[in-house]
Amino acid sequence: MAITTRQLTAERWDDLVALFGLERGAQGGCWCMWWRMTSAEFQKASREERRDAFHALVRSNVPTGLLAYDGDRPVGWCAVGPRESLPKLMRSRVARPLGGDVSAVWMINCFFIDRPYRGQGLSRELIDGAISLAGKHGAGAIEACPLDTDRQLMWGEGFVGLAQTFREAGFEEVARRAPTRPLMRKLL
Repeated sequence: MAITTRQLTAERWDDLVALFGLERGAQGGCWCMWWRMTSAEFQKASREERRDAFHALVRSNVPTGLLAYDGDRPVGWCAVGPRESLPKLMRSRVARPLGGDVSAVWMINCFFIDRPYRGQGLSRELIDGAISLAGKHGAGAIEACPLDTDRQLMWGEGFVGLAQTFREAGFEEVARRAPTRPLMRKLL
């Protein structure tokens, strides 16, 4: 595989739609809005409303993440952006900030990988791309709150990434508020 990563822009929107599936919308029609809305707002919004809301964010040039490509084919997604742009994560029991100023902190919060590309190290490629993207935008640190377990994952569970992959990318655990969900950080 010759994988490249590119920031999601309005010009690459159709690539995201091709990866997520227009009807499917990634995991259960989330359209990457799960961490951007309150639970009530998310439940109330239709898939189309979530898609349109995310499309509006992308068109406004708010950094939302990056796509992985195998040649010209979009094969993976990593949601990453300023921590402050993810209000549900800011309030999350397991992922809330440690305190202090978070204006220079970015957060990796979700992955979606096309089925034929799963289990081939694409998450690591996306993490490396996210680190680079955050650095280019002046972030001082990047965080994640992945799953840390050695048991077999159930469908959809790994969307936050796996702690071991983040460790391999140089992230360090800075808090653990739940047994299987470390808050991890890498200084940039």
